[in-house]
Amino acid sequence: MKIGILETGRLPRRLAAYGAFDGMFRALLGEAHEYANWPVLDGVLPDDPAQCDGWIVTGSAAGAYDDLPWIAGLTRFLQEARGRTRLVGICFGHQIMAQAFGGRVEKSARGWGLGLHEYAVRERVPWMDGAATFAVPVSHQDQVVAPPPGARVVAASDFTPIAALAYDDGSAISFQCHPEFTPSFAAELVALRRPEEFDDVRRAAALASLQRPNDNARLGGWINRFLGERG
Repeated sequence: MKIGILETGRLPRRLAAYGAFDGMFRALLGEAHEYANWPVLDGVLPDDPAQCDGWIVTGSAAGAYDDLPWIAGLTRFLQEARGRTRLVGICFGHQIMAQAFGGRVEKSARGWGLGLHEYAVRERVPWMDGAATFAVPVSHQDQVVAPPPGARVVAASDFTPIAALAYDDGSAISFQCHPEFTPSFAAELVALRRPEEFDDVRRAAALASLQRPNDNARLGGWINRFLGERG
């Protein structure tokens, strides 16, 4: 299977030792796939959604609502790709997919989500296993506040009521969390936040949460099963 990684962000310079998003997703999903990477934030997009069997839309420092040419181009690509290939959105990818398909994204009044967040499975879909909850690192302030038509909320938390979406046509899924982030990388992101963004009490709690077991590998399995489904 050929997986296209639509890279919509780059790691902060001080975290360059961790590599890039494409390497993180290769580690998460395994080397059984063939991968190709498109630096979307540089305005580079695939010519045809059929170039790959599935696409991963990565996280980004940008907001889905930002007036940037590459966001407009990505939106058009997603609208063209839906139903023709499989789409997986992660964090910003979750948000831009929801917005592209008719949902709404906002900067949340809840502030920054950092550390390890736990979500409840609201609806079990075929690519999941029997887990009732899952815990995965996060780093976001924006949230999907209204799902698009034809999308079901399949996981949620009090902090993130729309934490995962599954689209009724079977062509797309998305998650607000970051299963590709290791705990050490997620801890570095906590340290990057300024005191006015994330106070010391919440910072300590976020770092402590990252010491607990995570379900990154479980979500990697879910994504692989989704990508391997045949419609």
